[in-house]
Amino acid sequence: ESSPESSELALLLANKYQVETLTENISATLNGSACYERRDEAIRTFMPEFGKDWKSKITLPGSLLDDETLNVFYLTAIDPNGNEYRKRIPPKAFSQIVAASNFKQRTRMAMLYYHAERLNYAVVGTANKNEHELGFFVKHGDGGVDLQPILHLFKSQVYQLARYLEIPDEIRSRTPTSDTYSAGSSQEEFFFRLPFEILDTIWFGMEHNIPVKDIANKLNISIEQVNRVITDITQKKKNTEYLRLAIMKLKEY
Repeated sequence: ESSPESSELALLLANKYQVETLTENISATLNGSACYERRDEAIRTFMPEFGKDWKSKITLPGSLLDDETLNVFYLTAIDPNGNEYRKRIPPKAFSQIVAASNFKQRTRMAMLYYHAERLNYAVVGTANKNEHELGFFVKHGDGGVDLQPILHLFKSQVYQLARYLEIPDEIRSRTPTSDTYSAGSSQEEFFFRLPFEILDTIWFGMEHNIPVKDIANKLNISIEQVNRVITDITQKKKNTEYLRLAIMKLKEY
């Protein structure tokens, strides 16, 4: 269910920097673990009409700037005729959908470590500050790496670095996506709920004790909107802290 564009852009970048590439098809592994069957089984518990050839994605409500809403996930399903269906995902079904979908990230990482060990290489992570600190990664999936060189950078700073390094425009202009769901969803609609330029500015101001009023004036938005984003940042950090914890050890006393 991965987008062909992802591999095309990866090859574009590799060719620019003359990096040797190798393509692995993990479909058999995902099918063997019943990744998609488990996911679709969960979807049908609240959307029985969901068919085998349908596409799907999960998203949060709209922009944090528009309304104060809870981070409750919805499923958007698209049938073969292009008709869309949208329903709120019950908690139990959501857990199974995410658990099944995470097979993909963990299988990708298992394959990366196969080649890393074969070649005596290290596995480098791609998470930025937004993704890591707010919990937009899979534990032992894309989060299970040997080093994280851009973990301290906001997403907007990653784009600045990309311009400096002359990363191809096709990559820099592409809407960020986790490339997980067949219907396709941006990182903004799936998790962050507002553009990175706004999120990063508010977050930077929050970390540097800049008055909320000054942040609001800088972005030409209301104090209420800034506070809404700060609350969302704080809650996501707290709710996903378990993802960042080191392995817990039992001690003898």
